[in-house]
Amino acid sequence: MRGHGRSTNPSDTFTHRQSALDVYALLDHLQVEKFRAVGYSSGGMTLIHMATQQPERITDLVLISASPHFPKECREMQSKEMDKENDDWYDKVSSLHQHGAEQAKRLRLQFYNMKDSYDDMNFTPPYLSTIKARTLIVHGDRDPLFPVSIPVTLYNSIPDSYLWIMPNMGHAGVAEPTPSEGLVKTISDFLTGRETE
Repeated sequence: MRGHGRSTNPSDTFTHRQSALDVYALLDHLQVEKFRAVGYSSGGMTLIHMATQQPERITDLVLISASPHFPKECREMQSKEMDKENDDWYDKVSSLHQHGAEQAKRLRLQFYNMKDSYDDMNFTPPYLSTIKARTLIVHGDRDPLFPVSIPVTLYNSIPDSYLWIMPNMGHAGVAEPTPSEGLVKTISDFLTGRETE
């Protein structure tokens, strides 16, 4: 995504809508017409944009800890996190990006600014119902950013969807530091169609 890893972000702003357009530009360049996709958190929110922008192209979709909008809980946490010094977070994120701590600070500021965004992630149930991909929704029941009502809304809105609420899991715990064997197997079975056997 823009501004992540070795990518540049000349505008110094980040939206999931633009991220979706960027991924489609890459897929078009690679001449990939149809595809399956897995997205975690911002990656999942990027995929919601992709699945509504060009519904025919995604055949199977896995949304992990994703949301169609930023609820009150998320906006409050985004505000608090910017004020809190967290050296462990900076060390971890800095090691993943080419420009280290400076890049991590920019990413954190962009995350903070999302608290004021109301048009990037603003999907209503009728809009979500246009998604044609077979969709697996995976969510922790203790997610402090996106309460469990959010994946239930996704499940009730996306026509061909399946829902897995993982017990005793928060936002990051679902997939970090590494996905559990159970999560990997469930996603693999879903994407290969083995979950119906």
